Amino acid sequence: MSHSLTKIWIHSILGVKNKQALINDEVAPLIYKHIEESLLSIDCKPRIINGVEDHIHLLFLLSPKIAVADLEKKIKGETSHWINQQNLIKDKFAWQVGNGAFSVSESNVKSVQSYIKTQKEHHEKMTFEEEYNLFLKKHGILINR
Repeated sequence: MSHSLTKIWIHSILGVKNKQALINDEVAPLIYKHIEESLLSIDCKPRIINGVEDHIHLLFLLSPKIAVADLEKKIKGETSHWINQQNLIKDKFAWQVGNGAFSVSESNVKSVQSYIKTQKEHHEKMTFEEEYNLFLKKHGILINR
């Protein structure tokens, strides 16, 4: 085989520092667009970005040129700097330390995309913490909680 081929879908969850509800409906599209451009600049292809006031979900194809941890550090640092520089939010904006990144099989991409698309409806029934703990349990990271 003369080429190395990869197709790795990542579902990433980024929370706002201290679970603050800072991403309102007015600034969310600007933030999502900026994150999309940032992902494209490092050869990651976004499928969908959406969220609610205190966190966002991203579904993207991971470039083989970058590790997930490096990508998330870059995205979080660059976007928080941009949000503050643009004065999009009256408070100082920062992402929480750490993040969640989960692999998605090709057969589940549409399902995850739908899940991300309906975040507002989903969070009428469940908090971010409850949702995140379910992800950790589902992926075998958190056992008893």
